[in-house]
Amino acid sequence: MELEQLSVFLENRAGRLAEVTAVLGNAGINIRALSLADTADFGILRIIVNDVDKALATLRTHGFTATLTKVVAVEVDDQPGGLSTVLQLLNAHDINVEYMYAFVEKSADKALLVFRFENLQKAIDVLTENNIKVLKSENARSI
Repeated sequence: MELEQLSVFLENRAGRLAEVTAVLGNAGINIRALSLADTADFGILRIIVNDVDKALATLRTHGFTATLTKVVAVEVDDQPGGLSTVLQLLNAHDINVEYMYAFVEKSADKALLVFRFENLQKAIDVLTENNIKVLKSENARSI
């Protein structure tokens, strides 16, 4: 199942990331996963939150440029080769990964991988047909 990820565009200057996290925290939004990529002039903060609609409205109200993107969160064993197994499967089915990031669940025996795919539905189908757990959108609150 697809999850909604927020992408927030930030000027690459001191304190801008702190502003985003303060705005979200003050609104009661919990950041569950994040990735930050930067260039000399700007950064892209990608986040999974517990309330995407409220987070998007809050960010826009405070002047941040933010968009929604569909991603897929996959659960794999947190052990050597866990990521490789998923990537080999995707490669065997000609599925391109545009970007990804990972984090470890609280139980510490599973890792969650968040992917952006060129063909989301094909990726979801291949993963589920091969018994790789794809998180449902309602599970995003517990990430």
